[in-house]
Amino acid sequence: MSADPSGAIRLAKLLAKRGVASRRKAEQLIVDGCVAVNGELVTHPATMVHPVNDRVNVNGVALPKAQDDAYYLFYKPKGCITTRTDPHGRKTVFDLLGKIPEVVQPIGRLDFDTEGALLLTNDGALAHALTHPSRKVPKRYLAKVYRTPSEKTLKLIESGKVFLEDGPVHNAKVRVVDTTDKTNAWVEITVTEGRNRLIRRLFQQVGHPVAKLRRESFGTISIRGLERGQARRLTADEVRRLRDLSQGIKPKKAGRVKRKAGFAVPRKKMRRTGRGQRKPKRG
Repeated sequence: MSADPSGAIRLAKLLAKRGVASRRKAEQLIVDGCVAVNGELVTHPATMVHPVNDRVNVNGVALPKAQDDAYYLFYKPKGCITTRTDPHGRKTVFDLLGKIPEVVQPIGRLDFDTEGALLLTNDGALAHALTHPSRKVPKRYLAKVYRTPSEKTLKLIESGKVFLEDGPVHNAKVRVVDTTDKTNAWVEITVTEGRNRLIRRLFQQVGHPVAKLRRESFGTISIRGLERGQARRLTADEVRRLRDLSQGIKPKKAGRVKRKAGFAVPRKKMRRTGRGQRKPKRG
């Protein structure tokens, strides 16, 4: 779809880009009648607005000013939630992040008892794409489970034949990485879905309840080198890899493509000639 020549964008996209909420929550705010454009309530998320010329308020408060795009990795500890506020008074990741100059939102979520890699950004379009089921962005977890799963159970998980109340689990990769002296095991599992409490429900279904759960990586971004509660900005290379993943490029090729006129163009493999020059490999 080509860009609107007037510079107008969808209202929900503008709210997400300004860090008000994720794209999905922004759409709900609009439907709930919380958003006004030029003094009039708007209830359709696809309403087109101009970021500069139109006045947009959310619950009577003007949108934050436009910011530079920001991308962070946070090592979420267990015992906190990923929303900005909590009616039950529990800690949120924003209580622990410290002073970040931009207004950012989590890409996806981690439940209260799960720790690990959490990406945050004010780039609503990228966040929306990375969490869309069609992109199949991998998330890798390390789970401590009760009793060591058998090879038969591991194959059952990978075959997509484990059925939960909201459907079967597809595209999972799983292996046992260690066992404990109490017959428990550490299991590495990679999934491409983002359903609520998916890993815990999956292992519960096959008879191996989860005692501890940590997300090791989101896409190609790992928490290696971070301590619990620490955050850092993503590098330009990491952001480039996430953009590739958001376009459906496989993780192994993410960040390794050339771009021309707004498109991702895979780099050709090269072979050396006798004079030291490099030419594309045939085939």
